[in-house]
Amino acid sequence: MSYSYEKLSSNKAKLSFVFPAEEFDDAMQKAFLKMRRSINIPGFRKGKAPRKIVETMYGESILYDDAINLLFPDAYEAAVKEYDLSPVDQPEFNLEEIGSGKDLKFNVEVYVKPDVTLGDYKGLEVEIEKQHLTDAMVDAEIERDRDKASRTIDVEDRPVENGDIVNLDYAGTIDGVAFDGGTAEKQTLTIGSGNFIPGFEEQMIGMAVGEEKDLNVRFPDEYHSAEVAGKDAVFHVKVNGIQKVEKPELDDDFAADISDFDTFADYKADIVKRLTERIGKSNENAAKNALVDKAVENAQVDIPHAMIDTQGDYMIREMEMNAAYQGVRLDDYLKYMGMTREALKAQNEPEATRRVKNELVIDAIRRAEGIEPSEEDIEKQIAEQAERYGQDLEDFRKGLTEQQKEYLKDDAAISLVLDLLMKDAVIHEKKPEEAGKETEKTENKEEA
Repeated sequence: MSYSYEKLSSNKAKLSFVFPAEEFDDAMQKAFLKMRRSINIPGFRKGKAPRKIVETMYGESILYDDAINLLFPDAYEAAVKEYDLSPVDQPEFNLEEIGSGKDLKFNVEVYVKPDVTLGDYKGLEVEIEKQHLTDAMVDAEIERDRDKASRTIDVEDRPVENGDIVNLDYAGTIDGVAFDGGTAEKQTLTIGSGNFIPGFEEQMIGMAVGEEKDLNVRFPDEYHSAEVAGKDAVFHVKVNGIQKVEKPELDDDFAADISDFDTFADYKADIVKRLTERIGKSNENAAKNALVDKAVENAQVDIPHAMIDTQGDYMIREMEMNAAYQGVRLDDYLKYMGMTREALKAQNEPEATRRVKNELVIDAIRRAEGIEPSEEDIEKQIAEQAERYGQDLEDFRKGLTEQQKEYLKDDAAISLVLDLLMKDAVIHEKKPEEAGKETEKTENKEEA
């Protein structure tokens, strides 16, 4: 057997194969021995008819597909390995010559990982919108901790106020007729949350425990249930109980309860430190993303649609997993939105294209620079992943599969590429008015 390679374009290859007649005839015989067990021919016991009789009755072409399937996979794998190709789609088979006593000749054309023509990627100049630490950020972080330390207490000496948590029964009707989903008992509702339709929560303010009342509301015109959208409704509600959230005072006792610090001042200083580090990392990531976008913009690459299609499938699986973590089935969500998987995939295609192109350009820079992560680089990546998942480093390392180790090695290499892009880059901060203009320009482009 012999094979040859021809480059058809930057993203397509042609592999030609020739199998000598004796090799193909041997494959034909193996195909016959495998097939004959299922062939019935009058005058012969099942599976006992000679090959000549079978070929006379059905034609020798009945053996071609199985014979080719016996020869092709190993030959294709060897050719792909020898010519260092990375197929991204199934090969297209083209038969040239076939028959008993003849050489088997065919070729396949296959889309492969495309060549990338790099442009400038060192010393790039980009603009980013930088984050800056504000008092509001610090206050929000403290408030989150305060919420964690809060307690809920029953209220019996006053009516419902904004912010209260109310336990209620309700029964809704439209023109005196109950509708699906309009009735419930012992539901909890935070007044002012906006979780119920407009006007519902506001009308509950002032109600006392045990009180019943009719609330007149109107469903929004754009509502997920067409049955009730835009219609007037009456909800008969009963208040079963009222609770309020009691928050702790922001003092040293609070700091000691919620953190490892004895004073509120030290606790707050630690929040400032952590937020500063987080914002610094966020700004660094924004700069790296902008540099990758610039390097991609400067590069030329013809991406086979099969790669975009594969990335689109991956994104759907990613969304499916994220939905499952939240206890939602993606298909149920799509049905609710009146959307199909195909439509979602088409909607995601620009992002899928961007991801593929970024990956190709980063890999091309890695190859051009001969970047290979050291054991220390890989170990750093493993440690970061272990910390991200809150696992002991040794336990995390022991649990890694070979595939996961290879994935982390690639992650380490990408980090080195990003460090290279950052090395001599010039990062400017985009002024607020410029950021606004950029957003407006993007919106106008999308409308066009």
